[in-house]
Amino acid sequence: MPSPTGTQAVDRAAQLLIQVARRREPVSFTELTAASGLAKSTTSRLLMALERNGLVRRDLAGRFAPGEVFVSYASRGGAEADLVSVAQPVLAQLGEETGETVNLGVPRDGGLVEQIAQVDSKYLIGGTNWVGLTVPLHCAALGKVLLAFGAAEMPGGRLQQRTDRTITSRSALAAELAAVRERGYAVTIEELEPGLVAVAAPVFSGGATAVCALSVSGPASRLTGVRLPSTAASCMAAASALSALLGCEQPPQAQPSVRSRPAPGTHAMSKTREAMSKTREEGAP
Repeated sequence: MPSPTGTQAVDRAAQLLIQVARRREPVSFTELTAASGLAKSTTSRLLMALERNGLVRRDLAGRFAPGEVFVSYASRGGAEADLVSVAQPVLAQLGEETGETVNLGVPRDGGLVEQIAQVDSKYLIGGTNWVGLTVPLHCAALGKVLLAFGAAEMPGGRLQQRTDRTITSRSALAAELAAVRERGYAVTIEELEPGLVAVAAPVFSGGATAVCALSVSGPASRLTGVRLPSTAASCMAAASALSALLGCEQPPQAQPSVRSRPAPGTHAMSKTREAMSKTREEGAP
C-alpha cells in the first residue's frame, strides 16, 4: 500500500480527531480503528502525532479524549466538564500521595467558591463529599487562592463568621491574601468548620489570573504541624502540573521553598491565631 500524501495524512488525522471530539466519553483504540477503517499501524501513528501536539490525550484506561489544546480553549468559556476531565488524573495522584480529600474549586457569584471535583480521603474521618457545595471565599483555602490570584472578588458587606477562627476583618483578609501570593498557596485552620484544615494552590491556563484552585483538606488531628508544609508542597506541585496540562508553561506566581515561609503550624500556628484574635477584637469591618 503506497504511503499517503501529506494531505491524505492530514485528512486521516482529522477524521480520527473528529471521532474523539464527537464522543461524550473517551474512545478506545479499537473503536477508533474500526470507525476510521484505517490499519492499526496507521491509526497508532496518527494518534501518537495528535497526542504529541496536545490534540488528544489518554485517560488512565488508555482511551482517547480531546487534548489539552481543546480544554485550554474551552476553559475560556467556562467549560468546566472538560476542566474536570483533564484534572481528574492529577487529583487522583495528589489523593494517592497525601491520603486526604482533594478538591477542585471555581468561583461563583456572591463571594462563593464551588467544589466541582473531588477525590475522597482514604480515611473514614474526612470523607465528606463537597462536590456541588458552595462556601464563602474568605474562609476556604480554595477561596483565598481564587481571591489572591484574581479569579474572584469579595462582595461588599460584612464577612460571614463561620467559626471563632474565621477572618472577619477586611484588612486582616487583605494581609492574608498578600501572604498567599507570596507563598504561592493558602491555608485555613478551622476557619470554615471546627476541626477542618486545608491547603490550596492556584491553577493557571495562561496569564496571571487563576482559572481554578486545587486543595487538600483533612481533620486538624492529622493535617497540622509538620504535615502542613509537605502537604502544601504536594498541592503546589499538582497545581503546577495541572496548569501545564492547560497550556501554562510557567505559573506566574513565585515558587519559593515551602520551608522558607512556613504554613501556620506548631508555634507558628499559635502566633497566627493570636494575631487573628487581636485583629477581631479591634472589630475592623
